[in-house]
Amino acid sequence: MSKLLLVRLSSMGDIIHTFPALTDLARARPGTTLDWVVEEGFAELPPLHPAVGRVIPFALRRWRRSLLSRTTRAEAGVLRQSLTQADYDRVIDAQGLIKSALVARQAGAPVVGYDWQSARESLAALAYAESVAVPKPLHAVERARLLFAGAFGYRIETAPDYGMAVPEVALPWCPSGAYAVLLTATSRADKEWAEANWIVLGDRLAAEGLACVLPWGSDAERERAERLAQAMPNAVVAPRLDLTRAARLLADARVVVGVDTGLAHLAAAVATPVVAIFCASDPDRTGVLAGTYAVNLGRRGAAPDVETVWAATRQGLGA
Repeated sequence: MSKLLLVRLSSMGDIIHTFPALTDLARARPGTTLDWVVEEGFAELPPLHPAVGRVIPFALRRWRRSLLSRTTRAEAGVLRQSLTQADYDRVIDAQGLIKSALVARQAGAPVVGYDWQSARESLAALAYAESVAVPKPLHAVERARLLFAGAFGYRIETAPDYGMAVPEVALPWCPSGAYAVLLTATSRADKEWAEANWIVLGDRLAAEGLACVLPWGSDAERERAERLAQAMPNAVVAPRLDLTRAARLLADARVVVGVDTGLAHLAAAVATPVVAIFCASDPDRTGVLAGTYAVNLGRRGAAPDVETVWAATRQGLGA
């Protein structure tokens, strides 16, 4: 099989949505591995798929703060050299943006990506040697799968399989018995679910014999998690987690309930039953999707009530 490079820079959810396409490719073309260019903050994620070889960190978010500095120019030069020296036969731009297309072109190999009407930014298609038509209204997981299938000439005949291999890492602070993970934190206030709802959900999970674990990513999110945990029986606020430990935490949970956040997609990817709550966005194209139990509730301007979430959570516990 030819030497391949994948460009899918961000975000967490979008990176995870690409994994089933890698599983498809590995099954259709046994022995395939590919290198992956990814934003440095998410560099822990690609190695969780066995089809990924080398991970090449990309630091645009950091470079933007000092584009003309000597350090930025030196790091960008190292990246360019790394891509050209690898002598790739083919590059796949699974992001479909101008910035990802420009990164893909740095490798000096033919680039395949979405066509003019399929790419998120149409001008990106001008950088491709080969384009694949993929309907935009499809879920992001299915778009990536169709892109790979079109590029490598095989058919998709199975449910999405993220194919993740999460390492066994110690979480000594974690509850010793069965637990649920509550993803209460999100980047936007309008995506949050009411705290009173979380407390009701935590009470009901405790009545089922489950502890609740509340991760966080910022000081404000930690304060919210601590406030909620104090109001719930048998609840634990997680320490700050890297993505590998977050994946282990989610993989070992009985059920995950969370707002529209990347960790909800990670829960679906590790095949844990997950209930995703949408309050200010629509799940049609970017909701949780898996061959296992994955439910999206609510939509923009219409958050689900606690009874609806609890009913889905109980079903997930039995999945």
